[in-house]
Amino acid sequence: MPLKLAIIIGSVRPGRVGPSVASWVAEVAREHGDFDVTLVDLLDIDLPLLDEPHHPSKQQYQHEHTKRWAALVEAADAFIFVTPEYDYFAPASLVNAVQYLAHEWHYKPAGIVSYGGVSGGLRSTQTLRLLLSNVDVHTVWQTVSIQFVGRQVADGVLTPPDHALGATTHMLGELHKWAHALAPLHTKPAK
Repeated sequence: MPLKLAIIIGSVRPGRVGPSVASWVAEVAREHGDFDVTLVDLLDIDLPLLDEPHHPSKQQYQHEHTKRWAALVEAADAFIFVTPEYDYFAPASLVNAVQYLAHEWHYKPAGIVSYGGVSGGLRSTQTLRLLLSNVDVHTVWQTVSIQFVGRQVADGVLTPPDHALGATTHMLGELHKWAHALAPLHTKPAK
């Protein structure tokens, strides 16, 4: 049974290019062949700003949107976060989505594909790494950074820079290794 990879589109801003970048990443991941790939758009998840009355560590979710989000994260063995950089930081929508949950993230690996202008979103990668470590997600050191992304998306399709395919393939290989290694820690035994 293949491991499950959730590719999460971190921006919900109108006019975003995240879906174009994430669609390309999903295509590469499917061709890679080691994962069952699910593309998750935070715009569709539609999480309001943290509205659960209990701390996420209690898993006493009151709202259907939280229960759906928790089920998606729980089902995944690994993640790729596709994130822009807003004001030298990961977008609030992505930070909010991570902070909604606690246990569902534990002992799972993640890769980050960032995009933006001259920095290619690398500063958002650094802030996201710190946040993910606080919910016990292991981020692999291999990242993918796409500079000047606006020049590389036409009609909703990303034409990635030359380095992106090799970097993404390498990151997927590392994610697969870590997902296998961490699976016994987050997989619940069959009843």
